[in-house]
Amino acid sequence: MSNNRRPTYATIAIIAVVIIATAAVILWFKPSNDVNSTSTSIKSSVSDNENIESVTTELAAGQVVKATTPPSQSQFVTGLENLPRSLKGTQIDGEIIIDENKQLVVTEGLRRLFDYFLSALGEEEEATIFARVESYIRHHTPEPAASQAVTIFNQYVAYLKALPEIEKRYGNLQLQATKSGELDLNAVAQQKQDIANLRQQYFDKPTITAFFGAEDDYDNYSIEMVRIDQNKQMSDAQKQAARQDYISRLPENATKANIMQQANISKLMTRTEQMKARGATPEELYNMRRELVGAPAAERLAQVDQEDANFDQRFTQYETQKSRLLSQGVDAAQAQIQIDQLEQQLFDDTERKRLDGYAALQRQQAVNNP
Repeated sequence: MSNNRRPTYATIAIIAVVIIATAAVILWFKPSNDVNSTSTSIKSSVSDNENIESVTTELAAGQVVKATTPPSQSQFVTGLENLPRSLKGTQIDGEIIIDENKQLVVTEGLRRLFDYFLSALGEEEEATIFARVESYIRHHTPEPAASQAVTIFNQYVAYLKALPEIEKRYGNLQLQATKSGELDLNAVAQQKQDIANLRQQYFDKPTITAFFGAEDDYDNYSIEMVRIDQNKQMSDAQKQAARQDYISRLPENATKANIMQQANISKLMTRTEQMKARGATPEELYNMRRELVGAPAAERLAQVDQEDANFDQRFTQYETQKSRLLSQGVDAAQAQIQIDQLEQQLFDDTERKRLDGYAALQRQQAVNNP
C-alpha cells in the first residue's frame, strides 16, 4: 500500500486536475523509488556549505512497522503500538533530523513523516493520531528538537484544516475554465498567492521552503507549460522552443532533473509508438531508448517488450482454444471448467486477472482499426 498520500483534510495539489494532460508522465520503467521505502536510520552528516554536523534519528534501515501490544488508553510509548490496518506492515516514511546542538533541522522528510501518520485519518480519531505522532517524536528525538517537531506538527495540521476554504473559493472558477478548454491562469496565480499567505500565518520561511519548495517549483513549471500551450500567437515550433528555454533556465536541482527526465519519457513514448508501427527491430528500439533514458532503463523496457510479446502469444493461443471449446456445443458448465483449466495452464494468478480487461482492449482496437 502506498502511503504517499495527503491527509483527508484537503487536496494540496491546487492545479493537479487541470494540468494532468500537460504534465503527466509514465514512470513505470523507472527504478522503484516509493517514498514508503524511505525508513529512518541513525546517521550523521556534514553539510558541504555550512560544515555543520547533523544527526538523523530514525529506526533501523529497512525496519518494517509491526503492530504491538495495544497501548494504554492514556498514552503511547513509541507511537507505533496498535497501528491501524493501513499502516501495518509498512515502512515508516520520513525523517527527523537534528543538528549538533539537538536543534530540529526542518526537512521535506519531516512533512512526509507527518503525512505518513495522518494518512490513517478515518481509521483513527484525530486525537489518537496526535497522541501517536507526539509519542513517536518524543521517543525518537531528544529535546529541544522533539518539542520543536511537535509544535510544527500542530501548525501543519492547522494549516491543512484551513486550506479547504481557499480551495472552495477557487474550485468553481477552475472547473468552469476547464470546461471551456483553457485554464484561468489569473485565478490559479491568485489562488497560489492566497495559499502562500496562509502558509506564512503558520510557518516560518525555512519551514515553508523545506515543506513546500519542491512542490512549488513543479507547480510553477506546470503553470508555465500551460501558459505556453494556451498561447494562440505561437506556432507549435515556437511553443516547443519556449518550453525548452524555460527548462534550460531552471536552477540545477532535483526538480529540474525530474522535469528533464519527464520530457525524455514523453519523447520516448512517442518514438516507441512510431518505431513499433513501422516494424523497428528490438535492437533499434534499445538504441533509441538508451539514448533517451540510459542503458538500465532501456534494458528494463526491452525485458517488458519480451514479456508483453510472450503474453500476447499465450493470449492468442488461449483465445483460439477457448473459441474452439465454445463452438463444440458441449455443456456450458463443462466448457467453463475446461476454459478455467486452460487459463491455469497458460497464465499465472496475476495474469489471469488481466484477461477480461485485455480481451476488451483487443476488441476495442479491432473496432478502431478494422
